[in-house]
Amino acid sequence: MLRPFRYALKDQTPLYVFVSVLFLMGVVFGALMVNALTFEQQQDLSRYLGNFFMSVNEGGADFYPLTLWEVALLHLKWLGLIWILGLSVIGLPGILILDFLKGVLIGFTVGCLVGQFTWKGLLFAMVSVAPHNLLIIPVLLIGSVAAIGFSLNIIRNRVLMNRSGSAARPFLTYTALTLVLAVVMLGASSFETWVTPVMMGWVTPMMQ
Repeated sequence: MLRPFRYALKDQTPLYVFVSVLFLMGVVFGALMVNALTFEQQQDLSRYLGNFFMSVNEGGADFYPLTLWEVALLHLKWLGLIWILGLSVIGLPGILILDFLKGVLIGFTVGCLVGQFTWKGLLFAMVSVAPHNLLIIPVLLIGSVAAIGFSLNIIRNRVLMNRSGSAARPFLTYTALTLVLAVVMLGASSFETWVTPVMMGWVTPMMQ
């Protein structure tokens, strides 16, 4: 029963390396984008962060308004889009773009915090961005590798006219893995909804 998952996690090491490097490139690119902001944009960003930290510190209604379902839906849509793109050959570039964009979003967020608040911003990023993403990022990378592997399997079996074997078993394995990853994503969303705001509340007084 665990053999398909061992295959996804072990035998596709080159794909994992490639996807991980692509994600890290996105993180670096996102962090560098902070330096490209104009002075006015940096001022607006500073005011926005200041108002946000004030709301968090005072327990304002603007502090983390998303519910568990909203957070989970956001992450599951990302995972679901990767699954859909993996069902076709033309979706392969889209998977890589999504991984890069995820890195850009995280890199830009952390870069903004560090750029505005130096080590305090890094500390806030460690409690607000890092914890749940320690689960979310591996889930997305595993899902991406599975999607790329399934897409490459389509190329081998259909485009290259190698029709040996049934397509049903790879599809079921691919879908089953995605469902397992969705369950893990729900756990990460629960942490982001209920635990992360508490941790943010601990650090926010230092930001003002």
